[in-house]
Amino acid sequence: MEIHERLKALREDRDLTQEEAAQALKTTRAQIWKYENKRQDMTAQRLKDFCEFYRVSADYILGLPKGLNWPRE
Repeated sequence: MEIHERLKALREDRDLTQEEAAQALKTTRAQIWKYENKRQDMTAQRLKDFCEFYRVSADYILGLPKGLNWPRE
């Protein structure tokens, strides 16, 4: 599943319209449509907004595998 498919699935799983998601994310329905239909990539800040709104990790939205190493200091 690609990013745009995950975004649409997250919204639909919560029984939200594009308009409702747009209002909650302080954007437009057209912008939600663009993300969900792979017409526009989102910024890192917008990704963070989606993660917080849907209460999922960026790894999930991005489709990254579990257990990736990350730098530890």
